[in-house]
Amino acid sequence: MTDLEGDDGPGRFEARYLAFLETIPQLRPSLIRYCARMTGSVLDGEDVVQEALFHAYRKLETFDDARPLGPWLFRIAHNRCIDFLRRKGVRIDAEQEVAAPPMVAPVDPPGPALGRAVEHLVLALPPMERACVLLKDVFDYSLEEIAELVDSTVGGVKSALNRGRGKLAAAEPSRRPAPPANPEAARILRLYVERFNQRDWDGLKTLIAADARLLVADAFAGRLDRSPYFGNYDRLKMPWRLVPAVLDGEDVIAVLHRREDGGWYAKYCVRLQIADDGHITRIADYGHTPWVRDLATGLVHEPLPA
Repeated sequence: MTDLEGDDGPGRFEARYLAFLETIPQLRPSLIRYCARMTGSVLDGEDVVQEALFHAYRKLETFDDARPLGPWLFRIAHNRCIDFLRRKGVRIDAEQEVAAPPMVAPVDPPGPALGRAVEHLVLALPPMERACVLLKDVFDYSLEEIAELVDSTVGGVKSALNRGRGKLAAAEPSRRPAPPANPEAARILRLYVERFNQRDWDGLKTLIAADARLLVADAFAGRLDRSPYFGNYDRLKMPWRLVPAVLDGEDVIAVLHRREDGGWYAKYCVRLQIADDGHITRIADYGHTPWVRDLATGLVHEPLPA
């Protein structure tokens, strides 16, 4: 018996797997939206969701069939967001700097003055407050459901929710600060765009580390040199161009497709990871994830040259 079959046999695991496949399309838009707001980046959010779903698949044999699958997946995604924030150096214990009692004076939830901007303003909150505000005021989970998702108590959720709402009510809407400029990384990104548009695949490979990784979100993950990635673009029949762009304050690449009227529009993004030595170590292509495109309302790209 394999590990994936578990103690209850392959039939039970197959039923769980089918339920898993049926649940993902329904839940994924909410998962990516939540993870994008928790991490502060649509692309980071998608990466976290990919990790979470892979982890969930590996843990399917531990899932309790008597419980709904959606909250279990959401909790895994939430924990992955917390892991991401730890890696990024965000202080997870910041929300405990003041040990607020479980019962605090209620604060009205953000109203029309903040509207959907709450999703972006939450980046100013510590992770626990951020999660509780998102789960309650954006996703409309109950206090009991939130407590289970974030591994807290109802009283703890109430405290975090009221602290977060209070900070948001006093906050001024503001843009996310741009990260420090990296001229060398920007130069490499532009060279990548230029050579890609020229279909100079040999010249492009000189910019890329020998062991570079490729992620084609929802389609492929592995070594770039073991994939037909560049050949796939070379064989595309539809007109396309790459241009430098900015998304959530980060330099990315926008892939443009031509409309029937001759104009160009941003179809999706590509993200490069560039090492200190100037070589590209990872390419993440989001062409197979329309939910990323739908959330990427802040994408700003350079115009095509005349």
